[in-house]
Amino acid sequence: MHVQEWLETVPAVAVYALVGVVIGLESLGIPLPGEIILVSSALLASQHGDIDPVVLGASATAGAIIGDSIGYAIGRKGGRPLLAWLGKKFPKHFSEGHIATAERSFEKWGMWAVFFGRFVALLRIFAGPLAGVLRMPYWKFAIANVFGGILWAGGTTAVIYYVGIVAESWLKRFSWLGLVAAVLVGLTSMLVLKRKAKKAQPLTAAE
Repeated sequence: MHVQEWLETVPAVAVYALVGVVIGLESLGIPLPGEIILVSSALLASQHGDIDPVVLGASATAGAIIGDSIGYAIGRKGGRPLLAWLGKKFPKHFSEGHIATAERSFEKWGMWAVFFGRFVALLRIFAGPLAGVLRMPYWKFAIANVFGGILWAGGTTAVIYYVGIVAESWLKRFSWLGLVAAVLVGLTSMLVLKRKAKKAQPLTAAE
């Protein structure tokens, strides 16, 4: 079943909870389609008055910030053994090459890697745990986490919602385009990171 069609069958409260939980778990470090769920829910809110876009955006923002914070705490406590464990559980997402690429991003950009990591599908999963593993000062992480969460989750909700309002009749016939766009953005960012990860693997092995 189409994601948006399925969301139409559940009450508004369940949509808020689902968005917050899925984005929270993704931010914590579990590979889930948080962006697709958020885009679908925002489109649904633009077409049905039962879903409040403000509450939806707040739920998504809260999930992003809380999830990243929990991921940071887990990463700080678990250290590098945690990354090794994640690599065994999710080899496609937490391979040595991916971790090396993300780690270099953190070393180069610091707290900005947490902030801008929100907008990159794969890095969004790494941000919290890796910031904790690398012992980033919590105040830096918290600032980047809060503002990044607000801009990504709240901004995405607002943009998709108002696009849906302006072009409601068009989106009712072609609502899948929003999902296709989200998937393409996610796949593109993942392919770029995978290419960088492959280049990083020989360097990691040499070290």
